[in-house]
This record gives sequence, C-alpha cells and structure tokens, in this order.
Amino acid sequence: MSKIQNIGVLTSGGDAPGMNAAIRAVVRASLYYKLKVTGVLRGYEGLINADFIPMDEKSVANIIQRGGTMLKTARCNEFKTPEGRAKAYENLMASEINALVVIGGDGTFIGADIFSQEYNFPIIGLPGTIDNDLEGTDLTIGYDTAINTVVSAVDKIRDTAESHDRFFIVEVMGRDSGLIALRSGIGVGAEAILIPEAKTGIDDLIERVKHGRKDKSSKIIVVAEGDEAGGAYNVGEILKNKFPHHDIRVSVLGHIQRGGSPSCADRVLASRLGVAAVEGLLEGKTKVMAGQVNKEIVFTPFSRTTKHIDAMQITPAWLKLAEILSL
Repeated sequence: MSKIQNIGVLTSGGDAPGMNAAIRAVVRASLYYKLKVTGVLRGYEGLINADFIPMDEKSVANIIQRGGTMLKTARCNEFKTPEGRAKAYENLMASEINALVVIGGDGTFIGADIFSQEYNFPIIGLPGTIDNDLEGTDLTIGYDTAINTVVSAVDKIRDTAESHDRFFIVEVMGRDSGLIALRSGIGVGAEAILIPEAKTGIDDLIERVKHGRKDKSSKIIVVAEGDEAGGAYNVGEILKNKFPHHDIRVSVLGHIQRGGSPSCADRVLASRLGVAAVEGLLEGKTKVMAGQVNKEIVFTPFSRTTKHIDAMQITPAWLKLAEILSL
C-alpha cells in the first residue's frame, strides 16, 4: 500500500510549451486517485521558500492550451547546496508533501536525483524541454511546438529572402544539441544546416556557397546557437567578407521558440506522461523520468536521462538526408 497522500508538482529550468498540460494531468490524476496535490511555485526556489499552493480541479481549468507554466519557473543555485536541499526537505515535511513530480530538463533531473538520494524522497520527472536532448523518451514536451514555431518563422523569412535575392542566416536554439536546427532545417528546405554534432565547419559552408547553384539567388542557412562556427552573427560576418556581392542578413529567432500555444502532439504527450508519473509514484517508482518510447510509457533512471543524447537521432543518415535535400 502506497504511503503517498500529497504529491507536489513543480516546473524548473527553461519553460517549454506543454508544461501546463503536464501540470494539469498531474493534478487531475492525483485527484482521481484520491490524493492531495500541491503546486510549488518557481521550481526548486519554491521548495526552499515554502512557496506552496493547494491545487484542485479548478486550479488547472483552461490551461491546457496555454504556453509557459502557470507554476512559474526559475533556476536555483541554492538548491545545489546541501543547506538549500535541507531547507527544501524541511518544508516538504512541514507541509506533509511526501512525493514530487518535477517537470524540466537535465539540470532539473540532476537536482532531483541528488535530493532523492539524500533524503530517500520519492520523485518522478517529466521531460519538459524544447531541445529534445534527453535519453528515455522519443520526444520531450515542447519539442514539437518549438520546431513548428521555427518552421513557421523561417517560411516567412524565405518569402522576403526570395523577394530581395538575399541570404539569411537563421539562428535557432540549441546550445548543446542541434536537433531543433536539424529537424526544422530539413522542414524548411534549408540550403545548409550547422549543428554542434556534425562538425561541418565554416570552411565546408564556404565551399557550398561558392559551388552552389548559380541560379539560386536566395538561400536559408540554419545555425544552432551552439555550433562551433560561433553562431549566426559570426557566420554572417564571415560570409559577408568572403562573398561581398551577396546580400546577407542574420535573424536570431531567440525566445519565440519557447513560447506559444502547445501543439496537439505536445498536449497529448504531456497529458499521458503526467498521468503516468502519478501512477508510477503509487507503484513505488522513484528517481526515474517518465517517457514515451515507441508509443509505450517507459521509466528511465535520472542518471541515464541527462545530457547528452547518444546521437541516436542525429545519425549519418539524417545528415545525408539534409545534404541531399540542400542541392
């Protein structure tokens, strides 16, 4: 018989579309199983400050379509210290919260893993990050929305690029992972895609531009912010110096990739994983992330989920596909 009676739920790290859908699922699944559920505001900072709110059905009404997170999010350096985690544990005990669902990325799970081991506290994580860079799930909550946001933005940029015969260097998020750049780059028909994993290099890009189709007066080059070329502005300056006769512009999409109403795919994924997290806690699971692999729910230890992916999604086949389609 599970001793869990009150589940706390929080969002931590960078926000991602679909986090509200995940919160909603955790709350409603908890209530379905006759449990109390408590919202923790601003992630681990809220644990340390005892910033807790009781939640019920009405708390999560009309939020599934909203981007961001109703519980707010923050990065908390104090939680990285033993003293900070001790405060968090004391507050959880005082509020009779005896399990947690944490929604976030690798930093969130590293903190959860340490805390759970120190205090033998039941925690299950949900993969909420637009980067899709966690093991143990085919897709993370927010990734589908983010790449569709990029595709929509770059389609508009393509219109003006063709109207003015311009080259556009478009930077997308992905400090350590090029999955957003790779998938969206293929989706928009980019002439080149620069990602950290491929090590394409600026020299290869220059050769592509130099020997590319002469009748193609506009080009879209998608660059992940963490690419070794140094980001879109650096790539743009290099190309301007090498090809002064081309009209080269830079566009950094930035935080629009984090916002907006989540796609149906993200809403359904978040909903399914939120319910799975509550059921997993009741079954005695802890120190794991709930994910979806081949359409099935799986639970992966925190220690195996965190960065970086084993390139299972950035294979030579994907890179070859991008090269073939860029002709």
